Amino acid sequence: MTEPLFGANLVAMVTPMEPGGALSEPGLDKLVDHLLTTGCDGLVVGGTTGEAPTLTDPEAAWLVRAVADRAGDRARVIAGVGTYDTAACIRRAHNAEAAGADALLLVCPYYSRPTQAGVIAHSLAVADATELPVMLYDVPARTGTALEAATLIELAAHPRIRAVKDAKGDLFEAMSVMAHSSLAYYCGIDELNLPYLACGATGVVSVVGNAFADRNARLIQAIRGGDLDTARALQDELHPLTEAVMRTSQGAIMAKAALAELGVIPYATVRLPLLESPPEHLRRLTEALAPLVAGLPA
Repeated sequence: MTEPLFGANLVAMVTPMEPGGALSEPGLDKLVDHLLTTGCDGLVVGGTTGEAPTLTDPEAAWLVRAVADRAGDRARVIAGVGTYDTAACIRRAHNAEAAGADALLLVCPYYSRPTQAGVIAHSLAVADATELPVMLYDVPARTGTALEAATLIELAAHPRIRAVKDAKGDLFEAMSVMAHSSLAYYCGIDELNLPYLACGATGVVSVVGNAFADRNARLIQAIRGGDLDTARALQDELHPLTEAVMRTSQGAIMAKAALAELGVIPYATVRLPLLESPPEHLRRLTEALAPLVAGLPA
């Protein structure tokens, strides 16, 4: 099987921070090493889970360069460049390309809620701005605007628009777009990784993978090999952690808390308007982590 352009086992990386909110280079280095060691072949930098709305342009570019330098040729680096302002997206795309990104992640413009024609014009403008391949990010719960199937199929005609991170959760629509375009699909909803992969998705862009990307790697391998029993067992094994991270408060908050609990990053610091996990959420997280940690090799 030809290796996917963006990788298959992608993680939506958190952005490690010091207690005051400054970016943490030691934390970032440890996180990249952890992700590569646990089987990640794609690192999504400065996306939703990376707290993109709070990052300045210089911070976003620094993150891409730092991750690209640390990862080398061991994983693709996909830089989140999406905002509600096309000009700002193009500026971030140029910065990401100069910093060493391998690809771009472009979310549908949020808050302004453009028409589908506006979404198409926006996406084409960003795709035309660099030589990097683009993964579209369809997450209407956050943006207020969905990428319609016809829009995705039209955008697939652009030579650099190559993939979709689907956080919409409409499996039938995803299968329809895959059937009528060459777009590679990536599940952007950890709760639905198994069904998306079983329906033909190329891979995942996982929040839970910050902590246990190795389980996702095995899940992808099981689906590719047609071993649904193993795939279901792996999904069941991850279920308590997926629920704790994705259904307790907010993914970035809980993923950082999990990484701090595992000793991968020193602090679970987030920037306002996010707040760190309260004790009751941390208890649920600790309970979910325990059996997974017990299963790690000594």
